[in-house]
Amino acid sequence: MKNNKFYILMSLLVFVLLLAACGNEDEENAEQTDETNNEETATNDDQDTEEETEAMERTLTDAMGNEVTIPAEPERVIASYLEDYLVALGITPVAQWSVGDGASIQNYLEGSLADVPTIPYDLPLEAVTSFDPDLIIMDSAGMVEGNKYDQYNRIAPTYVIGSEENNDWRDELLEVGKIFGQEEKAEQVLADYEEKATDAKEEIQAAIGDESVAALWLVSNTFYIVSENLSSGDVLYGDLGLSTPNVVTEISASSEANWSEISLEKLAELDADHIFLINSDKGTGSEMLQQDIWKNIPAVKNDNIYEYESTTSWLYTGPIANTQMIDDMLADLTE
Repeated sequence: MKNNKFYILMSLLVFVLLLAACGNEDEENAEQTDETNNEETATNDDQDTEEETEAMERTLTDAMGNEVTIPAEPERVIASYLEDYLVALGITPVAQWSVGDGASIQNYLEGSLADVPTIPYDLPLEAVTSFDPDLIIMDSAGMVEGNKYDQYNRIAPTYVIGSEENNDWRDELLEVGKIFGQEEKAEQVLADYEEKATDAKEEIQAAIGDESVAALWLVSNTFYIVSENLSSGDVLYGDLGLSTPNVVTEISASSEANWSEISLEKLAELDADHIFLINSDKGTGSEMLQQDIWKNIPAVKNDNIYEYESTTSWLYTGPIANTQMIDDMLADLTE
């Protein structure tokens, strides 16, 4: 009996020890499995992060055929004379276009660019370098003629929007949207503008019918008239479908400029019923407005002159500038 009890106790002890050993092995295996899983998860997370970064950094081909690697999240952008598009998409550049050491800027954007320093319009290399940009966007191929592209590209990835001197602003908006991966937002900005222009067209034409409209810019006692298809002319005659004076059509046919000088002889032939006057001479007397040639224009005789300063959006183009012009025209032509 004693021997039996001894063997039974020994068997139980061995059994307990075996169970304990198995338990320890299971715990060790479980810990090893957890460590392996954690390492694999961390590795996968690192790979996912790298893949996400690579996905955000894109290579696009610009208007000149350059393959440009766009930073994942560009934060220091220089896009001289394209600020209208940036602001429309909620992007603030590191520097803004200016003329005359900052004396002239796109004032109509100052609500969004008030604290943004200026850079000369011709983008001197030293000035560009001083802002340490991570992306440079050029309006046209003319801005990077010769070896300028390579020089800018050494400073930061450089993307050229259009091949022409005057590119369609709608195309430029969508192209800027593509650069920043904001295609949908750019399309929405454009759709909102088209809707506004369509509504304004109906309202204005209901108010003035087929009466003709012109836009003139007076600077240094010289008149310039807007092109039929560019700048504010594109809004007047393209988007709003307003009647074009013959002189505007004639001058536009022989000029590629946004604004072309108009001689006194041609000014005398201007039979516009309404004139939007951008007056840069307002502070210096506006002598030309006292001339008989000016006073004999139908719009002047009928007091249909709508005067604006050069700091307004009338000399520029883009979704914001054009929207502001439409607001001005609605206020002046439908009152």
